[in-house]
Formats: sequence, structure tokens, C-alpha cells
Amino acid sequence: MTKAAELLGISQSAASAAIRALEEQHGVHLFNRVGRNIELAQTGHRFLPEAKAVLERAAAARNVLEHVSHTVAGSLSIAASLTIASYWLPRRLASFHEAYPAVRLSVTIGNTRQVEASVLDGTADLGLVEGRTESDILRRAKVDTDRLMLVVASSHPEIAETAPGHPDIRGLRWIIREGGSGTREVLEDLARREGISLADLQIFLVLPSNEAVRQAVEAGAGATIISDLVVGRAVAEGSLRSVPLELPKRDFAMITHRDRQASLAQMALKAHLGAETTGSAPA
Repeated sequence: MTKAAELLGISQSAASAAIRALEEQHGVHLFNRVGRNIELAQTGHRFLPEAKAVLERAAAARNVLEHVSHTVAGSLSIAASLTIASYWLPRRLASFHEAYPAVRLSVTIGNTRQVEASVLDGTADLGLVEGRTESDILRRAKVDTDRLMLVVASSHPEIAETAPGHPDIRGLRWIIREGGSGTREVLEDLARREGISLADLQIFLVLPSNEAVRQAVEAGAGATIISDLVVGRAVAEGSLRSVPLELPKRDFAMITHRDRQASLAQMALKAHLGAETTGSAPA
């Protein structure tokens, strides 16, 4: 309830009062109160698709008025994967806010699969991911590229190679992200190119954040493949060592729902992120 109120820009008590008034008006219970938490009741589950449909229609109506008035305003809910949200997006949103101060932005963070789900169910207006997406009803537009690195602690022993420039990935102890993350996909792809599966590798730790992975590797727990955005400074300062390995660059991409009309604010953000990437001044 608190998170929902924050997203709407109202107080938690106001959100609770609005739900209570709706329940009392129709003589139903939309939520079950379980201790300090709430969960959708059966009536709430039946009502949810209708509520989402109303919100989508309201958003479509708002978009029409924005297009008529040519005013870039309103709100944008963005779901972003962890690397993008932590290292790539913040300064770009700051400059977007300077260009379009009437647009209110909110950001949620998850892995690529979670971001994709948020865009599909309408929880987010748009998503920013570095991993592959699976749904064919999403539009995908590249906004930048990311360089990946294989890194170990500076004190890590020399790594055996199966061929020049090809470290023996079976011999390494790995620290990796959780399933569904774009960073983990890169290691899965590398293993496939070597003719093995992830199960053939020595997976020592599975961690939910880039920072946790970086710190574990710095502590000497093993190796990882991770974005240069996350570990570039640590490599430059000498706490991590980059292991020569040719890895393909990956795209940072914006995803939107094919069947939902983009607002002026969404189009402005897409243009702004593209301009930031190419170094052009935002429109």
C-alpha cells in the first residue's frame, strides 16, 4: 500500500481511504488483510482486469489531449534492469527532467524477465533491458551498447587457457546473477559456444545484485562476467583484474507494448535517450 501511494504521489492513508470507500460503496472486499500485509481477495482478482482496462482507457484519453495540445506532461512509469537502473539511467533521467519538468518519472528495478513482465501487464509504460526479451508483442529499440568483461580479483592465480585468448571456463569458480538477468545470459551464451552447459561450470555463488557480485569477486571468491559500467573503476584502481576474452557487446534496449499507444512523454524519453547515446543535444 505504501509503495502504491508513493507511485501515485499521495499519502498512504489517502490510498487506504480510497480503497475503503470503494469497498464500502459496493459492499465488497477487494483485499484480505493478513497481519501487516494485504493480498487480493477473490473479488479483487475478478475486478483487477476491469480496473486495468479503465486505467488504460484513461491513459489513452490523456494521450489524445497531450497530442492535441502538444504538451509533454503527465507521468511515466519505467521498469529497468539492474545494470541500467544503477549505472546508466540516473544521469539521463536527470537531464530529461531538466528538458521536460512537467513529466513525473517513477522507476522500478528488476531483472530482464521481471521488466518484460511489467511492460506486458501494463505495470510499466516502458522498460529498459540489457537481456533478450521473449514476447513477440513487445517493440524493442536499441538505446545504447554495453561492454562486458571477465574479471577476477587482482590476487587471483593465473588462469589456464584452452587456446590463446580462450580461458578455461570449466576451471574457474563462478559468481553469477540470478536466473532471468541479462548478465547471466552472457555466461550461458559463452558456455554454449564452448559446447557445454551452465551446469558444467563450477557455480560457487548466485547473487541478486551487481554490487554483491563485484564485492564477492574482489574478495577472491571467484570470477564473473559483468558490465564495464559496474567494474571499470575497480579494474582501473587495481582491485580487480580483467581477463582477456572476446565477448560480444550487448544492446541496452527500450521495450514497449505493441498494442498501447505511446504518449508524447514516452516518445520524448525515447528521443532523449537516443540523443544522449549519440551525443546530440536533446530535442
